[in-house]
Amino acid sequence: MLPYPQIDPVAIAIGPLKIHWYGLMYLVGIGGAWWLAARRLPRFAPDWNAEKLSDMVFWVALGVVAGGRLGYVLFYDLHSYLQDPSLILQVWKGGMSFHGGFLGVLICSWIFARRNGKRLFELVDFIAPLVPIGLGAGRIGNFINAELWGKPTDLPWAMIFPTDPAHLPRHPSQLYQFALEGVALFVILWFYSSKPRPTMAVSGLFALCYGIFRFLVEFVRVPDAQLGYLAFGWLTMGQLLCMPMILVGCGLLFWAYRHEKPHAVRAG
Repeated sequence: MLPYPQIDPVAIAIGPLKIHWYGLMYLVGIGGAWWLAARRLPRFAPDWNAEKLSDMVFWVALGVVAGGRLGYVLFYDLHSYLQDPSLILQVWKGGMSFHGGFLGVLICSWIFARRNGKRLFELVDFIAPLVPIGLGAGRIGNFINAELWGKPTDLPWAMIFPTDPAHLPRHPSQLYQFALEGVALFVILWFYSSKPRPTMAVSGLFALCYGIFRFLVEFVRVPDAQLGYLAFGWLTMGQLLCMPMILVGCGLLFWAYRHEKPHAVRAG
């Protein structure tokens, strides 16, 4: 068994002002994606300047935060938020939904693409390889918060989380998701997009791989207490939400290679 590192969730405290690691992880994700987007921009839109890029980052970040929070409220804990709507603003306590953020990014990307002469999937293909940076950083935030831990296990890398009332050795499922959704997904998309691909192909590969990775990790992750298992005694909300992602990913890849010609958006 490995010891849990006991990191204080509050990174900086200045009087009543507290800056949480969870919030800082979002800044890491957005900042890292912004830096890599600037590297790729000349190949995607040579006529776009730094101001245009900053506008795009703003719209995408808006989709992540607003969609992620609203998605969590709607998909995972609507009853609690109806009882106390002020909880919606307490993002430092966690409670963000990837699938809500995913939908938020699609909506904001569609708006931004229409305003700037791009097709939706041209823009999403450009954005997709950047997303795993934020996903990985977010899972590190979950780990520091000691939340979203896994099921009990006797594996040698099991950990006892301070937020677990049972004090049982558990799968560090946050680190599994960091490795798969953050590191592995980034490597796959970065190298895949390093060569010209048909429009929608990079987006499709993102949806497919994320859906598979998340679906698998959910088998060793404890479901949200307020929901439990939703179908067949083993399917979680995360798995149910990943099923359409996997199907959409397969559909986009099929459509891309059947109907489109490669375009020259490369990773750099």
